Amino acid sequence: MAAGLLAKAMGATHVVGVDICEPRLKFSKEINAVDDIIISDDQALAKIHDMTEKEGFEVTIDCSGSPLARHLALEGTRRWWGRCVMVGEGNTIEFDVSHLLIHRQITMYGSWVTSLGHMEDLVERLVRWELHPEVTVSHRFGLDEAEEAYRIADAGQSGKVCIVME
Repeated sequence: MAAGLLAKAMGATHVVGVDICEPRLKFSKEINAVDDIIISDDQALAKIHDMTEKEGFEVTIDCSGSPLARHLALEGTRRWWGRCVMVGEGNTIEFDVSHLLIHRQITMYGSWVTSLGHMEDLVERLVRWELHPEVTVSHRFGLDEAEEAYRIADAGQSGKVCIVME
């Protein structure tokens, strides 16, 4: 959700969210983080090809860390000038390097944590762009409801879940 919001703020003209969870995708659309959604299933790549006239997306970003999602991001990246960014932590991925990267001439980036200077720049831009990341929060709980908050977050069916102390 945050990646979609930032992509739009940085000038992306069309953002597509791909996820295994339809409620989370619908929430992403409600908060204007994405323009279109694709349920990640065995037809997801075909849906990407339909949406892009078989070209793939110029930029793909995997925020999940899921091996299947990472592979789909690579497969869904446009040939020649496409870029694929891996942000999600954990797991591994196996793929035919020649087929997915070399022959298709795509660039793959990894991104983990940024510097304090870049974070300061981002905060300034959020203000300038009037972007409010808190819109990604779908559930708020008091400290005494922490168990329920963790249950909701663990289910993976929502936006961000926050425990607030008031």
